[in-house]
Amino acid sequence: MSTIRTRVAIIGAGPAGLFLSHLLHRAGIESVVVDARSRDAVENTIRAGILEHGTVDALVESGASTRVLTEGLRHDGIELRVDGEGHRIDFADLVGRSVFLYPQHEVLRDLIATRLAEGQDLRFEVTALRIEEPDSATPRVVVHDTTGVEQVIEADFVVGADGSHSVARAALSGARSGYFREYPFAWFGILCEAPPSAPELIYSTSPGGFALISQRSASVQRMYFQCDPAVDPASLSEERIWAELRSRVPGADLIEGPIFQRDVLRFRSFVAHDLRRGRVALVGDAAHTVPPTGAKGMNLAIADVLILERALRALLLENDPRLIDDYAETVLRRIWKAQHFSWWMTSMLHVAPDATEFDRLRRLGELRSVVESRAGRTYLAEAYTGWPLTD
Repeated sequence: MSTIRTRVAIIGAGPAGLFLSHLLHRAGIESVVVDARSRDAVENTIRAGILEHGTVDALVESGASTRVLTEGLRHDGIELRVDGEGHRIDFADLVGRSVFLYPQHEVLRDLIATRLAEGQDLRFEVTALRIEEPDSATPRVVVHDTTGVEQVIEADFVVGADGSHSVARAALSGARSGYFREYPFAWFGILCEAPPSAPELIYSTSPGGFALISQRSASVQRMYFQCDPAVDPASLSEERIWAELRSRVPGADLIEGPIFQRDVLRFRSFVAHDLRRGRVALVGDAAHTVPPTGAKGMNLAIADVLILERALRALLLENDPRLIDDYAETVLRRIWKAQHFSWWMTSMLHVAPDATEFDRLRRLGELRSVVESRAGRTYLAEAYTGWPLTD
């Protein structure tokens, strides 16, 4: 097998892997990024994206993206709709921050363009098979290249940014997996050709269940409603879909249009038992997943990367292992805060299949405790727009 030598081998060309490569390049540390998908698949698989205030700052200040400011949609709040009554959570007033609606695939396009313009070694359609010798000074990633031939990437450090089915996680944990929770409901999501129904996102809860009214652009809307995880996306007619959305968002004037994509998004929470072993570490979805209600997925990945990049600079440029030794403990503080916030938003806004009348009334009491209290609204705004990132 042929061997490629680099300082950092990164498995996964998602937001975490590409952003880490970008930051390492700025610090003078070379890397190789591999991904089993094609470039077209990475750039054109449509994904949602709500970027926290700090995430936007990190992308812009590092030179990774400026389009987020010119093409992203800045939102200074959201609306919580409870049984048809709207309550605005004013981020700007409560915490002086905002979020940007900027889909993940647009972030990936920005990062790929930046990396290729800087001569980054970025290899698509290269599949990572396993990691060897993670505890050594030169761990190795065995890959299949585009022709199916095995190659070895030898590095000073390996980073698993390869999503929820991570090859890197297996090298760290072996038979150990992680902390896992699966929710008894899912989101039925659609993309439709229509202008936005509202200037900001609407999170609505009603006796029929939850719905989220979002947007992708001036001409495309993204909408979701709570459903059974076993529902077949093709089983509902357009008329039924719109009827479900209208019933879940009473009082809202929804603008309907042709539906051109539909899917069912399952709800899972996960945190890996081991985030680092020797000279291998996990970031992003390889390390953790959250339900989408709190909009934390991509933002957590960026936060992981900022901490890991600083630790790698200390290790590889100064031979100082202290920050990498503390990596897991440092990122887990934010990860578990995000897990709590995502669980809280999910539990507060959704109707559980086995909910009793007590559960329903208690949940309404919780919602009113939030929307009728500045302190409650401030906590939601602070967590939604993002806690401070590492300096």
